[in-house]
Amino acid sequence: MNAVCKALEDRTRRRILELLREQDLSAGDIAEAFSISKPSISHHLNLLKQADLVLAERSGQNIIYSINTTVFQELLSWIYRLNDNEVTP
Repeated sequence: MNAVCKALEDRTRRRILELLREQDLSAGDIAEAFSISKPSISHHLNLLKQADLVLAERSGQNIIYSINTTVFQELLSWIYRLNDNEVTP
């Protein structure tokens, strides 16, 4: 959960997730939406992968990124349990 929260605290990573919500994209396609270097985008994508927020699949020479909705479902479930005072230690 800590990796997810850390990944979500950055505006660039949140924007990447918004792009991936609309469609799966290659790293190059993602980089085109930003005015930062490709290595910086790669760093952000790696942090999102480490938090399991995105999935990466090789397609020829490209890696195609997609959003992993399972993690978001788990996060929302945890938040709802917090609201119901059902969180276990």
